[in-house]
Amino acid sequence: MGWTATGSLTAESALEKLELVAEPVADGIRALAPDVAATIGVASIDPSLADTAAFCERYGVAPDASANCVIVKGKRAGEVRYAACMVLATTRADVNGVVRRLLDVRSASFAPMDEAVELTGMEYGGITPLGLPGDWAIFVDAAVAAAPEVVIGGGVRSSKLFLPGSVLSTLPGANVVDGLARVPG
Repeated sequence: MGWTATGSLTAESALEKLELVAEPVADGIRALAPDVAATIGVASIDPSLADTAAFCERYGVAPDASANCVIVKGKRAGEVRYAACMVLATTRADVNGVVRRLLDVRSASFAPMDEAVELTGMEYGGITPLGLPGDWAIFVDAAVAAAPEVVIGGGVRSSKLFLPGSVLSTLPGANVVDGLARVPG
């Protein structure tokens, strides 16, 4: 498969290069239907350039082809609920409005970095919805799901995944949400 959003990177089949991603991500890719898993590419990157702006600038990837995974946490009646929100890098997740209502919690906030890392088994700056804990919700902004290809984290700061946005909507616990993200400013 030819991945197009790679900028100056060359992506290879993720199924053939699972050593480039975090173990939970490798498990998540293996759990996909073979024809879906075959649509995912992976490329190694400089881990110091994993953050979206630096990554896009260095490797020539358009920010609107890059999707960020934001881990959100909320509480209701003493129960903690987590969700991963997939939004284009040019937008921000509506955590206090849309996400809070979807999680059915009184308040929602970004999960603390150390908590997100511990619970996902992934590196901060590389967290991705593939391989998340099974009881977590995954909210995918409609613009991400409709994208022919997006760049997302590989579970580690040293790789990126390239895949059709529609793949994210097929993950267990995933819901496509209109208006999940908004343009900042």
